[in-house]
Formats: sequence, structure tokens, C-alpha cells
Amino acid sequence: MQALKVYLIAGEPSGDLLGSRLMRALKKQTKGEVRFMGVGGETMEKEGLKSLFDIKDLAVMGFMEVIPSIPKILKHLDEIIKDIQVKKPDIVMTIDSYSFSARVHKKLKAAGYEKPHVHCVAPQVWAWKKGRAKKIAQFVDHLFCLLPNEAAYFEPHGMATTFIGHPVVEGGADKGNKEAFCQKYKINPKATVLCVLPGSRKNELKYLLPIFQESVEQLRQDDPNLVVVIPTVQTVADKLKEKLKNWPIPHVIVQGEKERYDAFAAADVALAASGTVSLELAMAGVPHLIAYKLSPLTGFLAKHLLKIRFVNLLNILSNREIVPELLQDNCTVDKIVETVRQLLENPAQNTKESLKKLGLGEAYSPSDKMASVLKEMAEKQKK
Repeated sequence: MQALKVYLIAGEPSGDLLGSRLMRALKKQTKGEVRFMGVGGETMEKEGLKSLFDIKDLAVMGFMEVIPSIPKILKHLDEIIKDIQVKKPDIVMTIDSYSFSARVHKKLKAAGYEKPHVHCVAPQVWAWKKGRAKKIAQFVDHLFCLLPNEAAYFEPHGMATTFIGHPVVEGGADKGNKEAFCQKYKINPKATVLCVLPGSRKNELKYLLPIFQESVEQLRQDDPNLVVVIPTVQTVADKLKEKLKNWPIPHVIVQGEKERYDAFAAADVALAASGTVSLELAMAGVPHLIAYKLSPLTGFLAKHLLKIRFVNLLNILSNREIVPELLQDNCTVDKIVETVRQLLENPAQNTKESLKKLGLGEAYSPSDKMASVLKEMAEKQKK
């Protein structure tokens, strides 16, 4: 049997994690008869992908923040299209990063590439730009949805969809090893461990890291034995280490999925940039807050365009603030410090029901569901 050729495109670390798990599931379901190509990060590369370029060039977020990166992004877009036309994969699948992914599919369709086009992580049309639901149906053949209510926005436009749940429920964030982590980094198991996650994009470090640093410094005045651990990812690791090399606060910087989950197991509380990491922290049972800050203009535009009460998915699914959100003007040192103190005093966060809505406890994992659909699509092509 000829090996299935799958072209995967993940533009940021959260998509890279999702892609790596899909790769494992496809290898299992095809008994190894699958070949991967495309664009991904460190975890997809560990599964055998040779990335066309470094995904840190695509990991940009914000209306104004993306402008300086446009020439490089357009260059990479052309590289992907040419690479696909040369390698002729059986399936082209983009993961998250909807703005970039949409351009890939649109340009491929215009070039006449007729193999199945698939996208994972539906654009959040329930939050803003509902018109995107109709547009995506014009150039994507199948959409994988992470939330149970999303398919209803796309199916009226003829879009084939599959609700898979959120990959975080299968990722192992709840399987970290506190004892091993504390031994490795000589951390007293009785110390208060603060996990700091300032983001996976350069502009997140720019706006959040100084605020997080000052917050930690104030918290350490309360507790001189406070231990700071900072999980990071490939896209910003070098820049983060450079920025913190002269920071007087003792800290441990770790990288990689296993180290991150071990850090979660050791953590008493976490301070995190908004994003998928909040779901991982919830899986690990770590009480946490999310904070986020963009340029003033980007923040203004987001405030007036978004049609949702919360930005954190756990809060959206429960329709109440389970995880504290400190965004833009509320993202201040004083508010962060006070919220961390409150979480240390009262760590209970009831996130279990929200995680169940994302597929926690189901028999088949999101990656298994995706792999089954892709395998079936490929088999239909050969008939």
C-alpha cells in the first residue's frame, strides 16, 4: 500500500502540539504507512516532520503587531504553495492560525489544487466576524471543531464538520511529576512555587514580561522563599533567556512538553498569558489567572470588535469567571499581585465541567477522531 502523504501547517506552538498528537494517531492508525511534510515546531519535528521554515516567523498576534511581519509572512506563504505543488500530498491540513491558514487554502484552490483541504480549530465566528463561516466553506472541504456549538455556524453553508473536542484533554498536562522536577532543580517541596508563563510570541514578551517580572518581585517580598519556574517554547526561548539573564530573582527556565507538565505538577499557583496554556493548567489542577496586554490601538479594536463576555475558554463554556481575567487596562502589577495572593489563600477553581464539554473522559481522543476522518478521506480518493 502506498503511504499516505499528509501536509501539515501549524503556525504557532499550540498548533504544533495539536499537530504532533495527530501525527502519532495517524502513525498508529495507518500502521506507519504515512509520510508527513509541511510546517511545524519542536514537537512535530520530534514526530518526524522536517519543517519548511521556523514557525516563529508566523507566531505573531495583534492587528498592529502583525504589520512589520507581513513581507516575511507573504514570502513563507509562497514557499508553502510551491512546496505543496512539488510534493503533491494527498491531504493538506492547516492547524489554527486562521488568518494565515485561510490564505493558504484560498491560494491553493486558485492554483487548482484539488486534493482535500482540511482545517482544524474553527475560526471563532461566535466571537466576531460571523461572515467568515460562509467564506471558509468556499475553500476548505472539512473543518475540525474543538467546541460543541461551533458546527452549527458552518454547516448551513455546506461545510463538512467534525466536533473532536479539545486536544488538551489528551495531552498529559495532568501527568506531571512533582517529585522528579523538584529533585532535578533542587526545589524544596514545601516551597511556594509560582509558575510564570509570559506567552509564546515575541509581542507577548514585549508587553507582558515586564509586568510579570515586577509582579513576581512584589510577591517575593511577601515570601522570600518563593520559587519561580518559567516554562517556555522554541519560538521565544532565546529572547526570554536574554531578557532574564540579569534578573536578580532566582528562577528556573524549562522547555519541552514534559518539563512544562512537571513544572505544573510542582506549581502552587500560575500567572499566564491568555491562551491554550490555561486549559493545560486546569487539567493539571493549578489555580491560575490569565493576563494579556496588546498595543493600545490593538486593544481598542479588540474591545469593540469582540462580541463575547470573556476571552478565556473555561469562562466562556461556564458563562462565568472561573479563571480571573486581567486584560489590557486591568493588566497591572497591583491587580496581578492581589489576584495571586487570593489564589494562594483560596485555590479552588471548578474547571471540571468546562473540561468535560471539551471531551474530557470520552472514549476516543480528539487526535484519534481526526486521524480516522483523514484516513477515510484518503481512502475515498483511491476508490
